[in-house]
Amino acid sequence: MSAGTASSTRREEGVARLDGRPLDKVRALQWTLYRCAKQDPERRFHALYGHVSRRDVLWRAWSGVCANRGAPGVDGVTVDAVAAAGVEEFLRDLSQQLRARTYRPSPLRQVMIPKPGRPGEFRRLSIPTVADRVVMTAAKLVLEPVFEADFLPVSYGFRPKRSAIHACESVRVEA
Repeated sequence: MSAGTASSTRREEGVARLDGRPLDKVRALQWTLYRCAKQDPERRFHALYGHVSRRDVLWRAWSGVCANRGAPGVDGVTVDAVAAAGVEEFLRDLSQQLRARTYRPSPLRQVMIPKPGRPGEFRRLSIPTVADRVVMTAAKLVLEPVFEADFLPVSYGFRPKRSAIHACESVRVEA
């Protein structure tokens, strides 16, 4: 999440804005969740599941999954196959399953891949289905802003726009 101030976000003519730039609905949702969590660290969020099933959130999640491509899961369905069959219908069905609470994740496809630089050694790779990747990404889009609000600025692991390089640079600057 951006570290802008709450006052820099405003609504004009029904469009959420951050620093004068219009936000799309998913980004506006994320900013709202972040701001609420930041303003009240003790706040409990009760209605997050409903946001995961929103079509715009699922579309954003699909975009991320589509960009990463990846191997097919246990069902053998690829990103290209979903695109060919119709993304709109795929996401509509997924949204309906989530709203009806009938969605169930599929088992993971297990693949053994060789460890680099270690001949004869392998590690297990678990591959989710495309549908599961979309749902996991949608959940991440909704949950991440809530948790980001509580993380310390000195935390770098597995966070957006932060890496080991950023952590090393922070140590170098502080030393």
